[in-house]
Amino acid sequence: MIINPIIPIWLMGIICVIFLVLRRKGVFNYIRQIIIVVLIFVINLRIMVPGGTVITVAPEIDILFVCDNTISMLAEDYNGDERRMDAVKKDCLYIMEQFPGASFSVVTFGRSVEFKVPYTVDTFIVEQTINNLNGEASYYANGSSLNMIMTQLEDFLDRGRDTYQLVFFISDGEITDKKPELKSYDNLKGYADDGAVLGYGTEQGGYMQTVDMSMTDDEPEYLYYYDDNFDKVKAVSKINEDNLKSIANDLGVDYIHMTKHSDIREKVENIKGNMGKVITAENKDSKSGYSETYYYFLIPLIALLIFDLMYYKRKVFN
Repeated sequence: MIINPIIPIWLMGIICVIFLVLRRKGVFNYIRQIIIVVLIFVINLRIMVPGGTVITVAPEIDILFVCDNTISMLAEDYNGDERRMDAVKKDCLYIMEQFPGASFSVVTFGRSVEFKVPYTVDTFIVEQTINNLNGEASYYANGSSLNMIMTQLEDFLDRGRDTYQLVFFISDGEITDKKPELKSYDNLKGYADDGAVLGYGTEQGGYMQTVDMSMTDDEPEYLYYYDDNFDKVKAVSKINEDNLKSIANDLGVDYIHMTKHSDIREKVENIKGNMGKVITAENKDSKSGYSETYYYFLIPLIALLIFDLMYYKRKVFN
């Protein structure tokens, strides 16, 4: 048995204690309240038990996430006012779920290129690394470039590998350093068997909330700059699709403008279909997997909540 909490256990524990402190009147009502809280706590644990099988393709597939970790990825213009980086995390984890058993690696770029995780089948480490991507602090940020990662990306890929290599290049395409011209990635063509360049952001752009550790104000602080008149102006980051399309063309992969989570699904299914032509059934393996159990606790929870709704509705109108 394993657990995979949705909300950290310590935080959910605090929430549950608060719910229990707000005690209802009446013994029966409070007992029902306790049962509801316990069920919520158990559901959050996501208890998984051995059962069923999972078709894996490890270690024949290597998946490299190349993630833009500059401050512009904190711009709040995804699906309304969500941060680009929050969407990136969800999409990367979705991709990982679709390729069980594959090896994953994470490389980030900002003021420097960082090889976060070497290729590994330990998805927990990869998930934690991706979830910890929160952009650069404003006092570290010195302009973003797409050229620095290009010069080092060849070191993270290998034409001689026998594996099926997927590359997901994730960025808003914005260049704000002193050398705005994008260099060609053409020398990397042929390294990736498949993958995509995923573009985040809008033409209208979004404001960027800073992540400075010195912040103490309750109100969020956004990135500002001073214009030619020395007026303080809130900075706006906009997607540069021309740069992203150019990188995709040089790498020999598709470009996808990510406006919603479902934008990546069709590409993932296409990759699976293409892999099926390359990876034979003999290379696949069936391993024991884990089955979710949360729905066993969800059913009585829903029943109790419906009862609560009817009970208090009747009580109010009577």
